[in-house]
Amino acid sequence: MVAIDAQANPDNRAQRAAARATRYRIKVNAFRIGLLVALLGGWEGAARLEWIDPFFFAMPSTILAQIWDWMINGTSQGPLWQQVLVTLEETVLGFLIGAVGGIIAGLVLGRDKFLADIFSIYIKIANSVPRVVLGSIFIIALGLGMASKVALAVVMVFFVVFGNAFQGVREADRNLIANARILGASRWQVTTAVVIPSALSWITASLHVSFGFALVGAVVGEFLGSRQGLGLMIATAQGTFNAAGVFAAMIVLAVVALAAEFLITLLEDRLVKWRPAQLADTGF
Repeated sequence: MVAIDAQANPDNRAQRAAARATRYRIKVNAFRIGLLVALLGGWEGAARLEWIDPFFFAMPSTILAQIWDWMINGTSQGPLWQQVLVTLEETVLGFLIGAVGGIIAGLVLGRDKFLADIFSIYIKIANSVPRVVLGSIFIIALGLGMASKVALAVVMVFFVVFGNAFQGVREADRNLIANARILGASRWQVTTAVVIPSALSWITASLHVSFGFALVGAVVGEFLGSRQGLGLMIATAQGTFNAAGVFAAMIVLAVVALAAEFLITLLEDRLVKWRPAQLADTGF
């Protein structure tokens, strides 16, 4: 009996731990939903009681009605899904180009001090230029089409990813690098087997932030000048003092960003399976 109880105890502990985890998730989700309901209800009530001006701050009910109207009747620029796809295409292209360029530049300059010393001043100068100014320049040079929005998104993403990749390379374990060299590994082998895996956590962390920057770059570019996209919808709503339209477009953007965040998290979990579990997972 003692042996049977000893064997059953680990299973019981695992079941209790799983039950506690399930209860915790239910509790967290309940508080999340409650907080959202309280915020939206307070906003709706304050607007209806005219504690805040609904003309400037809209109401959740009118915002939802605006989204529904866009879904059924379309926007002034065309169907809603078409505007979302235009902005999403600009964002994804800018994100991919900027991320790949930032990773390559970060790895190369992080591994070569001579090149890093040469290009560092130029990277600092380019990073100091306000992005809105670059957006205006890109629209003048590349026109109102997709190219100018992609270019702005690339710039927004590149420096974030580059900084993390560069720092990740510099933070690689020197003892591991030295041991690899002692064992006869070439510079390329050291880079691929030691440096890149070490910098991977830095790089994947930057991807979460940089996609949001890519989305901001695409929307700002559309806001400055475009023919389609969510940024143009925001600009149109602003021009007609349609607060519900501005908030509705913001909600659509938030949904797109959250979906992208979910996909990036899945990619990160696959790439860094070796990473130890966090002591306190806050959900960020």
